[in-house]
Amino acid sequence: MRKVSRCACAGVCTPRGAGLAIAAFLASFPFLTGCNDHASTSHPIGSPIQIATPLGLPPVPIPAGNPPTAASIALGRRLFYDIRFSKDNSLSCASCHHPQLAFTDDRPLSLGVGGIFGLRHAPSLINAAYSPQLFWDGRARSLEDQVGSPVLNPLEMNQSHHAVLDKLRTDPAYKPMFQAAFGTDAITFDRVANAISSFERTILSGDSPFDRYMYGGEKSALSPAQVRGLAVFRDPARGNCSSCHSIGPAFALFTDNQFHNTGEGVDDNGQLTDLGRFIFTHAEADKGAFKTPSLRNVAVTGPYMHDGKLKTLKDVIDFYAGQGNSNPALDERMQAIHLTGQDRADLVEFMRSLTGTRPPNLGPPGKDSTP
Repeated sequence: MRKVSRCACAGVCTPRGAGLAIAAFLASFPFLTGCNDHASTSHPIGSPIQIATPLGLPPVPIPAGNPPTAASIALGRRLFYDIRFSKDNSLSCASCHHPQLAFTDDRPLSLGVGGIFGLRHAPSLINAAYSPQLFWDGRARSLEDQVGSPVLNPLEMNQSHHAVLDKLRTDPAYKPMFQAAFGTDAITFDRVANAISSFERTILSGDSPFDRYMYGGEKSALSPAQVRGLAVFRDPARGNCSSCHSIGPAFALFTDNQFHNTGEGVDDNGQLTDLGRFIFTHAEADKGAFKTPSLRNVAVTGPYMHDGKLKTLKDVIDFYAGQGNSNPALDERMQAIHLTGQDRADLVEFMRSLTGTRPPNLGPPGKDSTP
């Protein structure tokens, strides 16, 4: 098992023609932040708060221009669940990143406006705060950059930013919330993006059985099978999973935040159905390369891979044990690995130990329990 590629909102190319069509669309706004209104600052006012991090995670990186405050997080939470971001008022951010599903979708491909399927699997937003590049192909450089893209995508929300703002301005509840967060009641897309991003930085998960075992000194936190699975996970001669899903001495993100072609998403003719990161870098080595997802909560965030093709953790392990699918850009780390049936079962048990706790106040406003 080498690498389970899955992380942030956009639709994976199914037929090859669909992949080419979406490439042209996505390339048109690689680092979009939304409609700018420079007459109003998008910098939050008030005292910044420190986002508490659970055992096993480092401090949350915070951009200088968007320090989180209680007011901006509360506003972002409300916006995250607002269906007016979609053209037909049917979808919110949470429609593809369900809080009850660990902020992912249990469909291989999510449904957009009008019941149209997207082109990539919606990854979990848990711990997305630590991702220096967002989307499967890394085209957004921050959570703030990421927010605007699904709104414009015709296979997702299919609505202009101006139309979103017009809708939000009709809701009298928003003006005092923007006033509290930003100092005036002006509703701009930069402010929307900053607020949603601040809320998303609170969607954290750690303090799992693995964390208590690895970083808390609680050696009984893992079962014997999970301890064996951890050894397989880290062994270069067996799973070698930690070569991409990194484990550090003080914390573990379970991702190298890099992009790799693992051979997943190759058709019967050996052709890539989605060019992945190549669409934006045009580097041959990036053909079919997708972002390494974190494995935290992986036992409850299936299906897996950028196209949602692999349904179970066993399927994923078997895929990597088979060295993926050959193609000219296959990552050099995709080497044959030798796993016994016991190794594979133990790996699955170990990955179950990565399901952690989450803070409260992540569900829809007014529902203050942990989803």
